[in-house]
This record gives sequence, C-alpha cells and structure tokens, in this order.
Amino acid sequence: MSDLRNVSSNPHVRAKSTTASIMGTVLIALLPAAAFGIYHFGPKAALLILVSVASAVLTEYLFERLCKKKVTVGDLSAAVTGLLLALNLPVSAPWWIPLLGSAFAILVVKLLFGGLGQNFMNPALAGRCFLLISFPAIMTNFDCDAYAGATPLAAIKAGESVNVMDMILGRTAGTIGETSMIAIVLGACILILAGIIDLKVPGSYIVSFAVFVALFALLTGRTVNGPYLSAQLAGGGLMLGAFFMATDYVTRPITKKGQYVYGVFLGFMTAVFRIFGASAEGVSYAILLGNLLTPLIEKYTMPKCFGKGGERS
Repeated sequence: MSDLRNVSSNPHVRAKSTTASIMGTVLIALLPAAAFGIYHFGPKAALLILVSVASAVLTEYLFERLCKKKVTVGDLSAAVTGLLLALNLPVSAPWWIPLLGSAFAILVVKLLFGGLGQNFMNPALAGRCFLLISFPAIMTNFDCDAYAGATPLAAIKAGESVNVMDMILGRTAGTIGETSMIAIVLGACILILAGIIDLKVPGSYIVSFAVFVALFALLTGRTVNGPYLSAQLAGGGLMLGAFFMATDYVTRPITKKGQYVYGVFLGFMTAVFRIFGASAEGVSYAILLGNLLTPLIEKYTMPKCFGKGGERS
C-alpha cells in the first residue's frame, strides 16, 4: 500500500526540495557550531558528536530492518537529531550518554510514533530532557580542561557579572554547541538564505524573550541594563534552540499566525524558567511545552476556508 500513488485534484505545487536535501542543509548549517565546539573543547567533543550521530542512525536502521519497514536513514533526519543532541551535551559527559540519549530520541520519540512527520515533540530536545531527568549530575557538570565552575547563565542567576563579549565569541563554559553565538548565527544565516527557515518563529521568540526578561527583571527588582539583556540573549541555548529546534517543520505550527503565537509563547516560557526557575536555562523545556501546544495553536489560528469567512447580512 505504501507504494500507491495519492491522486488529488489540481492545482499541484511541486518543489525541488526533498527531505534529504533539507536535512543535508541543516547538517551543513550546524557545522560552524560543531566545529567551534570541537576547537573549543577538544577531541572529546568530536567523540561525543560521532557517538551521538552513529547511535541515532544505527537505532533507526536496526528498528526499521527488524520491523521490516523501509529504511529511511538516507533522509538524514536521524543524523540531524544525533548532531543536535550532541551539541546540547556537556563535553564532560561519558561516551554512553549520547549513545543512550540518541537511542531514546529516535526509538521512543520518533519511531514508536510513526517515524518522521509523526513525532509530537522534537526528538533531540526530548532526548536531552530525558538525560537531564535521568542523569542530572552528569548533564549539569560543565567542568573540563578549559573551564571549571558555573556557566555564564548560572553566574547571572547568582548575581555575578559576566563578560558578554566572551559569550558572543564562545570563550565560556557550556554545552558543546551553545557557547559561540557567532557560530550559531552563521549557521542560521545559511538556513535563511537557503529558504529552509524564515524569521517568524525565531524572530518572535527572541524579541518576546528579551521583552519578558526585561519585564520580569524589573518586577523582581533586578537591575536591567544592556549587559544583562545581551548576556541573556547570548547565553545558553537560546540561539541554538530558536533557529534550529523551534523551527522544526514537524513540531511547529503550520499557520502563519500560529507561528507568531508559538514564538511569543516560547519567549515567555523561557523567560519564566530563567528568572523564576531553579535552573539557569529553560530553552529545552519551553520548546517541548510549545510542541505539546502546537495542535491547539493551529486549531485557533487556522484561516477560514474561502467563502466561509463572511457573515450573512
């Protein structure tokens, strides 16, 4: 049955893009962040990336072979999931952490719900949150040969000052792929120029986050100035999440209005988690909550069919 053609009435809109070409472009766009992470943290970062990608691809391949389904590893979606998960890991993590996290992301979050296009949340972020809940000490240990101590966001939450320029360049502690804002934005520019994403979701996410952070900081008596806001924007996984995970085709709303609502919701929840939560970060949980609300957002932002929008006189 899977080989039957689905016939529909015209007009037909055809695009040259395929899943493999889109995912390939995403992989290329992630290379600056991955390369900087390897340069910044050393060979251990490369090992974790390789293990994570291999685990994701191998899990998908074995599951589909055992279940006698069409092998889909060629669409590169599993490789993207594995790379994204690796970039969200601390370099101090042992090798089995990405192995377990990628297997969970692909098997439980993606394949058991029907494969690509059927998952209800971002697999890479779900895998990261699974690891955070299961192994909190490992996932929050950012000590390595280059750095020791708290991340910049943790320092901000404790009331300490941070060097914003170091955060923009990437000379800070953090996960493998989140430290360099420049590398992440460079990759985001590749996606935008290639037409893979637009600025509706990441733009509304980042702008609303800045607004809510400033508002909540003022309400709680914190001093809001340029360095504080810029540090919040440059710190943690905000840029990585906004451009590479919140824009996921499967788990974001498909309506234009819904994408703006989705982005504002993510900005609000990320600000809430960072200001009022126990953790200094909040991007992963905010995006996963947004994924769960996507069907509801689409329901109330779906445009009316032509001819059914007007009222009778």
